[in-house]
Amino acid sequence: MTKREEELTAAGWEKRFLADEPRLSEMKETYESIGFDVLLEPLPEKEELAHCSESGCTACMDLDPEKYRTIYTRARGEVPDLL
Repeated sequence: MTKREEELTAAGWEKRFLADEPRLSEMKETYESIGFDVLLEPLPEKEELAHCSESGCTACMDLDPEKYRTIYTRARGEVPDLL
């Protein structure tokens, strides 16, 4: 787990999955419609993933990392925003 993931988890966020458009916007709207706060985080730097258990194949993401986001959610009003 990266330092940023630890911070988000401590603030009540739950990591869901990684996506790009059009699924990114669709899932953001879906989670919001069912009552979740949604946070879209950029991909961690490749160096941060080097020691991570989630460091599998990243070839697609390496080509254009700016188009991908990790979706985090939490119930609205659950924890004050510490970001």
